[in-house]
Amino acid sequence: MGPLHGVKVVEMAGLAPGPFCAMMLADMGAEVLRVDRPESALGARDPRFFLLNRNRRSLAIDLKKAEGLAAMRRLIAQADVLIEGFRPGVMERLGLGPEPCLAANPRLVYGRITGWGQEGPLAAAAGHDINYIALTGALHSIGRAGEPPAVPLNLLGDFAGGGLYLAFGIVCALLEAMHSGQGQVVDAAIVDGTASLMAAIHGQRAAGTWSDSRGQNVLDGSSPWYNVYETKDGAYVTIGSVEAKFYAELLRLTGLAAENLPPQHDQARWQQLRDRLAAVFRGKTRAQWCEIMEGSDVCFAPVLTISEAIAHPHNQARGTFVEVAGVVQPAPAPRFSRSRPDAPRPPAAPGNAAAVLADWGFSAEELRALRESAALA
Repeated sequence: MGPLHGVKVVEMAGLAPGPFCAMMLADMGAEVLRVDRPESALGARDPRFFLLNRNRRSLAIDLKKAEGLAAMRRLIAQADVLIEGFRPGVMERLGLGPEPCLAANPRLVYGRITGWGQEGPLAAAAGHDINYIALTGALHSIGRAGEPPAVPLNLLGDFAGGGLYLAFGIVCALLEAMHSGQGQVVDAAIVDGTASLMAAIHGQRAAGTWSDSRGQNVLDGSSPWYNVYETKDGAYVTIGSVEAKFYAELLRLTGLAAENLPPQHDQARWQQLRDRLAAVFRGKTRAQWCEIMEGSDVCFAPVLTISEAIAHPHNQARGTFVEVAGVVQPAPAPRFSRSRPDAPRPPAAPGNAAAVLADWGFSAEELRALRESAALA
């Protein structure tokens, strides 16, 4: 049933961080109703591939019509959580801002996700993941010395700094509401979440052990023993031998233990050590290095494609990936010993409004009126 079984969520359809947050809540057992705009229906594309929309039902409501707006207010009044990811002011202009929604439903957790936040000089500006992580210093810190910053997909901003932080904030507010009986607004900004993810780096910088110069630090691809190396067959492996005992194991399994190498932490001679390790790793294929190092205390893993990751024995044994309606995808995470979530359900296109709204207390007559007004797509 999942640890969030019984929690009712209304999700205003959006992009990336909002749907990811809703997916996480739905994966954990919450009943999530996604409300799409009529003009943003999925169209000809198979909804099975919109994985962020899994585990929930969906309908399309025209909020430009009074009947549609009234139906939306009624859904929100019954919900424990509302998720919206519009620019600041959009929900207020619709008449669905926090003030009227909390007046109608005092226990409502009103979750808002934006890039820049609800206020500040950039609040009204457009942006995407790459812009938000750039402003926090995170993007500058990722990449090799002498090269442009490396773009980490949109994992860091949209999903980690955005959707995950919104989900965390919503669950925190739900727990607080159990004691206070009052809901509240959760203002999740991707810039705030990404900055929070950088907390440990800020600590190291303040202590003088982290440089603002990209590619000059222990964990950013500068150190020889925390790096990516090419193998004989053009593939790659990763090494994370930070601690002395793991580094000693790295030297043993690479056959370098007897060589006169620079000390592990002699940063001035790191290039020499990197070059030596690179030459050694190019001497064998990735499969050969896996045979030698996988499962050891070197802190080793091969760099896998997505297809290879799905097929890897460790991921297979844990069920890290599941197949739903013919689509292989990540399984819900994290895991629970008792309140285990059900297997994911495939994403659904907006539709079957009668069944959805009936479950939310709408009568047949009310459904007929909504259809006649064309408020339901």
